[in-house]
Amino acid sequence: MSIVKSSNLGYPRLGEQREWKKLLESFWKEEIDISTFEKTAKILRLNNLKKQIDAGIDIVPVADNSNYDHVLDTTTAFNLIPTRFGNYDRPLTLNEYYDIARGNKDNVAADMTKWFNINYHYTVPEFDQTTPRLLENRWLKYWQEAHDELGINGKPVIVGPVTLIKLGKLNGDYVSNETDINVLLDAILPLYQQVFKELQQAGVNWVQLDEPTLVKVEDETDVVPYRRAIEALKEAAPTLNIELQTYFDSIDPYQAVTELPVQAIGLDFVHGHGENLAHIREFGFPKDKILAAGVIDGHNVWTADLSKKLALVRELKNVVSELWLQPSNTLLHVPITTKYETAAGSELLGGLAFADEKLQEIVTLTQTLNGQDTHVILAKNETALKALNESKARNNTSVQTAIKHLNDTIFERQSKYADRAVAQQNRLQLPKLPTTTIGSFPQSSEVRSKRAAWRKGRLSDEAYQTFIESETKRWLKIQEDIGLDVLVHGEFERTDMVEYFGQKLDGFYATQNGWVQSYGSRGVRPPVIFGDVDYTEPITVAASQFAQSQTKKIVKGMLTAPLTIINWSFVRDDIHRADVQNQIALALRQEVLNLERAGIKIIQVDEPALREGLPLKERHWQNYLDEAVYSFKITTSGVGDETQIHTHMCYSDFEDIIDTISALDADVISIETSRSHGEIISAFEDADYDKQIGLGVYDIHSPRIPTVNEIADNIRRGLKVIDEKQFWVNPDCGLKTRTEDQTKTALTNLEKARNIVLEELTAEA
Repeated sequence: MSIVKSSNLGYPRLGEQREWKKLLESFWKEEIDISTFEKTAKILRLNNLKKQIDAGIDIVPVADNSNYDHVLDTTTAFNLIPTRFGNYDRPLTLNEYYDIARGNKDNVAADMTKWFNINYHYTVPEFDQTTPRLLENRWLKYWQEAHDELGINGKPVIVGPVTLIKLGKLNGDYVSNETDINVLLDAILPLYQQVFKELQQAGVNWVQLDEPTLVKVEDETDVVPYRRAIEALKEAAPTLNIELQTYFDSIDPYQAVTELPVQAIGLDFVHGHGENLAHIREFGFPKDKILAAGVIDGHNVWTADLSKKLALVRELKNVVSELWLQPSNTLLHVPITTKYETAAGSELLGGLAFADEKLQEIVTLTQTLNGQDTHVILAKNETALKALNESKARNNTSVQTAIKHLNDTIFERQSKYADRAVAQQNRLQLPKLPTTTIGSFPQSSEVRSKRAAWRKGRLSDEAYQTFIESETKRWLKIQEDIGLDVLVHGEFERTDMVEYFGQKLDGFYATQNGWVQSYGSRGVRPPVIFGDVDYTEPITVAASQFAQSQTKKIVKGMLTAPLTIINWSFVRDDIHRADVQNQIALALRQEVLNLERAGIKIIQVDEPALREGLPLKERHWQNYLDEAVYSFKITTSGVGDETQIHTHMCYSDFEDIIDTISALDADVISIETSRSHGEIISAFEDADYDKQIGLGVYDIHSPRIPTVNEIADNIRRGLKVIDEKQFWVNPDCGLKTRTEDQTKTALTNLEKARNIVLEELTAEA
């Protein structure tokens, strides 16, 4: 009879009340010292572990905590540190560690990009000019802490060596070819071996070796470096058990992976398009290995249908000798607990499961398979799901009818881009190399405190609106004084570019405490799309009209596009994702038309998450991209030729989706380029891209202020590829996270740099 245990892969870091975020930011502001930071961080770590133990999880992960990012933890532990930050033969101090993550006055921060296709940022390893050596065995450190303080033999979580290599860059490019992978393995495998040997000597039973890049390999030959790495680790620590963990999709070379010399293999049975289960049905599963089955969705928030999950896990139990039940991936990507969601109606609340509730689902499934009586829990689960699915919110007939009749309309702009460009320039009268920003301005402590007071009823609607308008006017004046050509209103009324729209559209629920880590201390609160999405009233029109009334310069209207709202939300899983996306598009179409009617001449519809949301397997790309283009055109195609549509994308490698970007038919696209050191520009070098482009010329994620010369060089680099008539000058992204002084100084330098380059172009002409 199969043994069944409950397991977890990782726990959220922010804290129930964002205690970790507040701790980190207090340290950055020098309000607390290192001793206080470390003491408090330990309390939070142990509390997270204790919650998992108390929930009944049999196999608890340790060392999944981080002071910023788990990939950065790995590279700094192994001294894979760019030499611009110094040379080390000891563990880094906290300040040295944060210099790499955030940059300092002398050096730009390490590159940062999205973790696979979800909204978490990791710090990209840079393998150039590094001297690999083990500076700290953090995995042993945190295992020992859990062992000594809580009496558990936890499961250290470590990013696998091949995944670490493939997520990093060598000579400016992501590592992909066999030769580079093997050279880097030669350098770092001895360090992993030392870590594993020390863990074995300390008495560790299990290590969770995360190799999620396995879901992107195509055939057996691609598995060779993973085998090499695992064999080296087993040689160093032969009695240490390895759980080889994959997630986010299925394994294509299934047989080659399941033959690897590990004791357990973690497979995702939620996001693998049913392919992992199909492989098990066709090929079986090795009797000498444990199947660690990811059966509870680790990056969505819906209560699992436990009756369906039981059918799945019972099938799995019948074909394996030992079964672990766990989330599909680490719970880092969901909020912590639903207990603070007091504003959610009973129908919705019964359908929500955050990290703590997901742990309980795993335990319930485990108990049921082990013969315990769980019928009360299962009956409650069935009743809750039925109530949500039969709710009024999920049965809006007018929205559903509109979706059914989408094919009755062709969503295209009135004229081709070349004709629109002439009409727009005649109307807008913009100079060469126009300057603008992406949308948001600093959300100061005063802005946040006023919003909090308003939400809690301590500030009247009228007083809050007066404050927002005063901030808008102040920042319009700042932009005018700097000399920017196209202005923004600053988005002071918005907490988040997705959450704000979720608060204004029917079918969304704005959580009270559903915070999720995006990067470092940055937490986002993704809205929950639980019902049919409907437009009930204008969202941004009043703010845009007010801003435009305060200046003679053009002020952009600012919206978030459907796909980004989808990718940065928790999306209902009872209907096709594309239908939800198109519901949002139909709602936003009305907003775009209302902005145009209100006299807004430029409307920016941001789609920063288009590239990051690509399915991990290329065979699924085209359908995803076609759906993205379709929903964007639903949103934007109703305006006249003279209305200029902008969009913004960030953290993107564009080479393979240039055709899709062009198909969006936006008049102007702005993209991130500075953290990638301008590499993205090359994507447009050979493409026949005829529309306008704003290349982000400085990195807004770092507090470091770029010099005029640096920005000018970035503009010149872009002009080698992009014609001056197509070129806009702007920061990488919104400026919400920067201080006022940083923003004003950086934008002043941007304007000066543009003017220098403009003078050069005039002289050359």
